[in-house]
Amino acid sequence: MQAAQKWNSGWEKVEIPHTWNAKDMQVRSNDFYEGVGYYRKTYFFPESLQGKRVFLRFEGVGACSEVYVNGNLVGTHKGGYSAFACEIGTAIKPGANNEIIVKADNTARPDVIPVNHGLFGVYGGIYRPVWLIITEKNNITVTDCASSGVYITQKNVSKQQADITVKVKLDNATLQPVSLKLENTIYNQAGKKVSSDTQSFDLTPQGSQTYFSAFIMKQPHLWQGRKDPYLYKVVSRLIKDGQVIDEVAQPLGVRKYEIVAGKGFYLNGEKYPMYGVTRHQDWWGLGSALKNENHDSDLAMIMDIGATTVRFAHYQQSEYLYSRCDSLGLIIWAEIPFVNRVTGKEAENAQTQLREMIRQSFNHPSIYVWGLHNEVYQPHEYTSSLTQSLHDLAKTEDPDRFTVSVNGYGHAEHPVNMNADIQGMNRYFGWYEKKIGDIKPWVKEMEKKYPYQKLMLSEYGADANIAHQTEYLDESLNWSDPFYPETFQTKTHEYQWSVIANHPYIIASYLWNMFDFAVPMWTRGGVPARNLKGLVTFDRKIKKDSYFWYKANWSKEPVLYLTQRRNTNREKQVTLVTVYSNVGAPKVYLNGKELTGIKQGYTPVHYIFDKVTLANGKNTLKAVSVKNGKSYEDTIEWNYTGEKKRGDDATENVEEHSGF
Repeated sequence: MQAAQKWNSGWEKVEIPHTWNAKDMQVRSNDFYEGVGYYRKTYFFPESLQGKRVFLRFEGVGACSEVYVNGNLVGTHKGGYSAFACEIGTAIKPGANNEIIVKADNTARPDVIPVNHGLFGVYGGIYRPVWLIITEKNNITVTDCASSGVYITQKNVSKQQADITVKVKLDNATLQPVSLKLENTIYNQAGKKVSSDTQSFDLTPQGSQTYFSAFIMKQPHLWQGRKDPYLYKVVSRLIKDGQVIDEVAQPLGVRKYEIVAGKGFYLNGEKYPMYGVTRHQDWWGLGSALKNENHDSDLAMIMDIGATTVRFAHYQQSEYLYSRCDSLGLIIWAEIPFVNRVTGKEAENAQTQLREMIRQSFNHPSIYVWGLHNEVYQPHEYTSSLTQSLHDLAKTEDPDRFTVSVNGYGHAEHPVNMNADIQGMNRYFGWYEKKIGDIKPWVKEMEKKYPYQKLMLSEYGADANIAHQTEYLDESLNWSDPFYPETFQTKTHEYQWSVIANHPYIIASYLWNMFDFAVPMWTRGGVPARNLKGLVTFDRKIKKDSYFWYKANWSKEPVLYLTQRRNTNREKQVTLVTVYSNVGAPKVYLNGKELTGIKQGYTPVHYIFDKVTLANGKNTLKAVSVKNGKSYEDTIEWNYTGEKKRGDDATENVEEHSGF
């Protein structure tokens, strides 16, 4: 009786998407709720559902879940980032109210990846959309790893033609074969039919059946990244007695990805710049329970900075997000959350999550690579073997895309390396190890010793607390101290991007991170539960100086930007003025007087004035540039009241960093 009273009281009304960790995982270190949460909904299913198939499709539940309808267990799932679908038609009562209960549990466990909350927090709850899907007895499969049931492959892609194959999986939930037709049609962006194929058959009720349509597209309009992200549409229709009884639409971007070791990345035969950022999905105050406008906001900044490729780390992200990347022309690295630690118990779940991710995201033309792991090591033999099996699984599911694994060690001979098509390496020179400038000899040595290797710099950067500023900077910083000056992050990115830009041996680079994000087990840089390596603050309100460094180097949009606008309380009277400008060499004025002695920095958009003497008190800096008859200006204010030093700890870690 007491249990019944407890179960029927204390419920809180929430809106999906929802997480219970929107606050605690973001403000306190190692003090958050992980455990079980229940969601309950009463839903009226009408009489008209008699004879139909009914499914619930969850796009994301953190992290392990059980679904009950009217007390009947209809489905379970392990993994907080992939979708899953449950058929519930036999458990519901048409014409009556039905109780749906979802048990969600975000407790870290050794058999489900990620096995801890160490690199990021696994938010609990139903934090992505839930769909009610209703079909006829014969349908395009809903429960094939919660995929669309339609798989589009492309071969021999060129400007002259492309070979397109559409595979469709079908189910028959009756007890008799049924006479059906399957129509697969390709439409162009204007909605005009390009090609169509129809086949007739008797669909057996015994198991899912697979059917194929092959097309030869002449002079296809190619998907050319940000320049021209042209999308066709493939519509698969299941027809019975002349009526369409099921229909699924999927995107088709006709493209060919190639990687040539030592030379670069090629899209449709043309060398393509891989200006890369990484993105964690959580937002300040929302956790991972995001709406489409949150994803759109993040993508707008990623596009604004001029990025061409995104590593969505370290887990499968929103289907809406991937679809928007198809439309925007961003080239995507998608990965599973096999990160940080190995337990020896996660192999089956890692394989399952990889299979789910591939099938669910198979048709997104923006995805070029499947990520298998990030910074997982000992026991080396087990980890290497599991990575090999993940690679084989990916190639079986999708032979036409690359695979990548990521190591924190900077040498190719590490025993966990070389088990995927691409070797990613995370390198934090000047931050976790060695000095900022050590990136250059590292790249040169790798290029000399392993010229055949398809290498990507999968993470690099430094933390930046915008409340921490200094002019005193060395070539390294002790990350274990709480002082994380923004100016050190800026210095790191300025030099390291210039090295990356001049070494095509690095096929693609991904700065870490586009946005600050929650790390609930940490306290660093004076902020609990926060990774501060973002170019944008967690609340998305402040773009750090490094944001404008990349925008000036990558974007075609005009940029004129004076750095150190938050470093207002100056420590030195004789100081340095830095300007980013992709609209020509700027003129800079200090208190109305033009500065002389402009110098070119690391890249063509980098301008420096050194030995600039400030006046006592308030100082106004103004940068001006004119291009094509249009004038651009930027102004900041500094204050100098005497020599001082806020200081930094330049302790260098001479040991190689491998990750956390």
